[in-house]
Amino acid sequence: MAPRRPSSKLTQYKQLVSVAQSVRRLAHAPFSNFHVGAALLATDGRIYTGCNIENSSYGLTICAERTAVFKAISEGERNFRAIAVISDESGFTPPCGACRQVLMDLAGNIDFIMANAKGEMEIVKLKELLPLAFTPKNLKNPHRS
Repeated sequence: MAPRRPSSKLTQYKQLVSVAQSVRRLAHAPFSNFHVGAALLATDGRIYTGCNIENSSYGLTICAERTAVFKAISEGERNFRAIAVISDESGFTPPCGACRQVLMDLAGNIDFIMANAKGEMEIVKLKELLPLAFTPKNLKNPHRS
């Protein structure tokens, strides 16, 4: 039996978008009716999913991207390659500012894949979406000499 060829990056990202599209259906968005799904790819190939979850106290709403990364971190994952995000809109949905900061801080300069209902993708590095990001490197560590 011939060894399996590793899937190309594009093929892997298309699969990630498909997972994000599936989880989008689980979104709880009774106020905005804006359903978003996210699929976060760890470097070991595991995928962590998230959808947006709205609350009547709007400030307590959480985006799909943060749901996915918080799930991954809470399960011990620390190394990521990419995240795919898809909404029910016809265009691409970029991350909000809070998600940009959280992803940069917890996932690093990963590929951010925006997809639309037509199956089109736009891939950018997170740093392009959050130039001059504030990161843990900006904090002074009182335990360092």
